[in-house]
Amino acid sequence: MMWIVLLGSLALSFWASSRVKSQFRRYSTVAAWSGLTGAQAARRILNEAGLQDVEVVLTEGELTDHYDPSSRTLALSEPVYHGNSLSAVGVAAHEAGHAFQHAQAYAPLMWRMAAVRTTATASWVVMIAPLVLGLMGKFVLGLTVATVCLGILMLFNLVTLPVEFDASRRAKLALVDSRIIAPGPETDGVDAVLKAAGLTYVAAFLSSLGWFALRLFELLGLSNDE
Repeated sequence: MMWIVLLGSLALSFWASSRVKSQFRRYSTVAAWSGLTGAQAARRILNEAGLQDVEVVLTEGELTDHYDPSSRTLALSEPVYHGNSLSAVGVAAHEAGHAFQHAQAYAPLMWRMAAVRTTATASWVVMIAPLVLGLMGKFVLGLTVATVCLGILMLFNLVTLPVEFDASRRAKLALVDSRIIAPGPETDGVDAVLKAAGLTYVAAFLSSLGWFALRLFELLGLSNDE
């Protein structure tokens, strides 16, 4: 079962990552009719929503775009920041969607923000606790701690899904309302890019669910043996 979950997780992650890269590259060659770059599109959308205090900045890497609620900063990778393609404005608008969520105290985003530290702790505890407690002969306790931590990670990934899908929904509406893309083929192109990006979060949730279920079944099995 462990190999099935491991290989399944790797396959899901690889497929989702390949899909988003493929769609991003495909529509990075199609310019939005407005001619705006990702940075300009994000700035227009934020300004029209009254979020002039959110800064749009350049960050290194590819597909490293994100919104930082602690500094109210929207960081765009170079292809998105400088690009005027459907991919660029779509990703930029998606990150602006997170800024909208933050400004409106969108509940799932608030839950995710509140759980960040707990999830970070669970990420390393799940690797260390079973080993340390196992060496002490406390196998059931180690597996229990690992199962709880995996449950926390799974719930975090579950809460992430509505956050990401809602940001994409807001992005598509904002791009049309702000006259950055035209309804029709351009909307379809942006939709394809954002749907592909959403698959990475679905893959992460399914992977974490698989590991949680595996450890839970192992824990129940040990408890029954005792």
